[in-house]
Amino acid sequence: MSEITNFSGEATTSVPAREAERAVETLLMRVGERVRKAREVKGLPRRVIAETSGVSMRYLAQLEAGEGNISIGLLQRVATALDTPIEWFLGEEDPWTSETLHFAALFRSSTSEVKQQVCEVLTPMPPENLRASRICLVGLRGAGKSSLGAQVGQDLGVPFLELNREIEDHSGMPVSELMALYGQEGYRTLEARAVERIIATHSSIILAVAGGIVAEPATYSTVRSYFHTIWIKARPEDHMARVRSQGDMRPMAGNPEAMEQLRAILKSRENLYRQAHADIDTSGKTLRASGDELVSLIRARGFHSGSGAS
Repeated sequence: MSEITNFSGEATTSVPAREAERAVETLLMRVGERVRKAREVKGLPRRVIAETSGVSMRYLAQLEAGEGNISIGLLQRVATALDTPIEWFLGEEDPWTSETLHFAALFRSSTSEVKQQVCEVLTPMPPENLRASRICLVGLRGAGKSSLGAQVGQDLGVPFLELNREIEDHSGMPVSELMALYGQEGYRTLEARAVERIIATHSSIILAVAGGIVAEPATYSTVRSYFHTIWIKARPEDHMARVRSQGDMRPMAGNPEAMEQLRAILKSRENLYRQAHADIDTSGKTLRASGDELVSLIRARGFHSGSGAS
């Protein structure tokens, strides 16, 4: 606590410190009231929330009374137990009367198609302007996204970046370790945040993403909204051959059905990949030929501001 000494030599709390204390007290009361209301709305006794969240009933009682010393970790447990976003307890708006938060909740639970429609309605500029000169290459591993992206980036004078490399650089850990530590769901969260960082920091870039990003509706919707997406496709045999040529024998090791599994993955994602704004087929083509084709497509479609549409 910040203190100053008055003319009588007595220690007294400074005005800024008192204001900070009042702000904390207000926050504690707001969080407590909302946790209590959320529990009452859902008809859940305090004992059930305590058992589900692993937070003691004593802490919950103090929290609801506005007397708890908020730990973000513990509050997240309570929010999870109440199946309620943690921001509902922290923001200044009342989540039960706020239209903004109500529509935000509806948006989160909507399908990717509905989210796309909402973004288009609310976007104050044409989608082409929103995407700027960002290009995203999607497709299954072995299609040639990284090799093509690097080559075309040089041809057009545009930075090239692999999303997994951005995730690794930001976290300081290899993707394999991140997956082991946080699981698939945790990795998808890191992936979504990496996409948001790239959008915020680059208006012109060629980005190569992991093949499974299309299976995450919200992230894929964001990518299609803020990038000109191009599906780099190839025959299953080409996918497998390219992965093996890179020295990675894992797809075939001890798995005689690997090719059939690859075909099944391609088939299951085909409709998602088709949602990209354009596509090229690299089957049976050299890297140079596929690169030239990709550059021509980018120029013809006006995906890069330095390349006028024909």
